[in-house]
Amino acid sequence: MTLEDFLADPGSRFATVAMADTNGLLRGQMVSARSLKGIAQNGMGMAPAQLALDPTDEMLTIPGVNDDSGDFHDDPLQLDPASARSLPWSKPGHDLLVLSNYTGASAAICPRAILKSVLARAADAGFFPKYGMELEYTLFDETPESARAKGYRNLKTATPHASHDLILYQVMQTEWYEALAAICEPLRIDLAKMHEEIGAGFMEACIGAGEGVEPADQMVLLKNFVRALALRQGRSVTFMPRWNEQADSQSIHLHVSLKGADGRALFHDPAARHGMSAIFRQFIGGLQKYLGDMTLIFQPTVNSYRRFAPGTFAPPGLTWGYENRTTCLRVVGHDAGSLRVENRLPGADTNPYLTTAATLAAGVAGILEGLEPDPETIGSGYAQEAPRDFARSMPEAISRLRGSAFAADWLGPRFVEAFTTTRECQYDAFRRKVPDVELERFFDLG
Repeated sequence: MTLEDFLADPGSRFATVAMADTNGLLRGQMVSARSLKGIAQNGMGMAPAQLALDPTDEMLTIPGVNDDSGDFHDDPLQLDPASARSLPWSKPGHDLLVLSNYTGASAAICPRAILKSVLARAADAGFFPKYGMELEYTLFDETPESARAKGYRNLKTATPHASHDLILYQVMQTEWYEALAAICEPLRIDLAKMHEEIGAGFMEACIGAGEGVEPADQMVLLKNFVRALALRQGRSVTFMPRWNEQADSQSIHLHVSLKGADGRALFHDPAARHGMSAIFRQFIGGLQKYLGDMTLIFQPTVNSYRRFAPGTFAPPGLTWGYENRTTCLRVVGHDAGSLRVENRLPGADTNPYLTTAATLAAGVAGILEGLEPDPETIGSGYAQEAPRDFARSMPEAISRLRGSAFAADWLGPRFVEAFTTTRECQYDAFRRKVPDVELERFFDLG
């Protein structure tokens, strides 16, 4: 369904205009077909304070937006007609969904607008990314209410055992997989693969590679509507990187390659080791140099850093290797059409727009600066010392992003200021909490 078709149809009644907040949650409003005509031309006002909200609408601080100098004003959202698609479950005439992003001053802190800016800068340099993403999540046979009543402990996962690619459990979950595939069709999500992963109830869904903002749009939609599907079935999902002590880490893996203006694959050189061109090596060099200072984008919550507890299948450092899942930057593929790098650093709680923007910025900068990567990791990356590392705690990640001239250059100083301040608010709020584990260990005899 196109925006033009919806507006031309006399049966159209209401459409949903949505934008992704800093957490990747879609926020927006239902507007009448009559109102949509004006909005399509002139935009729609929405308070950028939406970008200061945590997932449960806890208000964090963005300087100049909702602090002592803020006035909770509206800024315009610009509709993207190319993003129009149909909502699952909605009746005809009520089923149009259009994505949008802030313009004007608030574009500087809007995740979708930031990705568009990075893509434009890469294009100016002659680089056109092709990318796709994998989403890991855990499905529970619990409603949000039953999970809360249990204190989020002893939850019933959709399958009782770890089940990596186990066909038995995939067959058990046929109704889930078929329902997920069905809602991806009207949402125009290029769902390429689904399977069981490494823990009880742990699953993965992958979207195919594409260009522009479209793959990131699709991952935002997938995250939101996977959760909606579970809620409609009386179930729930989590994207927490580590939701209990026994769970392995949950991630979003980002696969990236580059084309030139003529459509030629820039990462492939059949005469080079692993078929990797000099441009590809420099892209990886940029990732190794700059991703660490942007850890906060890939690990944006206090829970994110629990993903790297000993024994989890999380990256050991900013290492790279060919077809090596024990590295952070895994080179995958064997020819011009498949050769790419997989960034395994982002947690499942990351914002797909920001993760894509930060990864592309680092890689393209590596090419422009002619950076060479560190030596390739051979064998298990967990058994070797990583020459470069990312931030291992939220305070360190806040400090590194706040001090990064690179992030200020590519993502904007206003974004860096706003994002680090919101994350600092979140961290400070959790520092005031007393976890159950501390009471259990120290209350009686500590």
